[in-house]
Amino acid sequence: MGRLTLIMGENDSGKSAFAEGLFKNTNKKRYYIATMIPVTDENRARIEKHRAAREGLRINTLELSFSVGGADIAPDSAVLLEDVSNLLANAVFEKKKTGDDVYRDICALKTRCAHLCAVTISGLDGGGYDSETADYINALRALNARLYDDADTVVLMKDKKPIYLKGSYDDVI
Repeated sequence: MGRLTLIMGENDSGKSAFAEGLFKNTNKKRYYIATMIPVTDENRARIEKHRAAREGLRINTLELSFSVGGADIAPDSAVLLEDVSNLLANAVFEKKKTGDDVYRDICALKTRCAHLCAVTISGLDGGGYDSETADYINALRALNARLYDDADTVVLMKDKKPIYLKGSYDDVI
């Protein structure tokens, strides 16, 4: 079973840039699993920003919006999952799946690689939203908690700076 690094933080906290930076330090075959479904201009702009950031990383990009557990990856690889919150939203809103389904899917991916680095949004509060959105936020919080428990290393990004909540830099890829 592979190692798990969980990188958490609010939107625009530097999660993705930090995760992508970790990939520069590995000699393993590298995969980037992109989960966002481009629906809005903002989504498309974010996708382009991430594509540009990955240039030169010698990374294989897989676009898997729903199911990552069966990704076509090498067994001794490093995988960057970008990101858990999109994967959950896609599963919940498009496929009527649950947080448990997504957790099992991520666990299946983790067993197929040497190191999984999962990026996720944290710090969301379900208050003030309609019930469907509040349910999604609560499911994300529960999924993040399960991944936190499973993770070898957990990094909280705050103002573009990493705070190690579990493990250390030496434990990452």
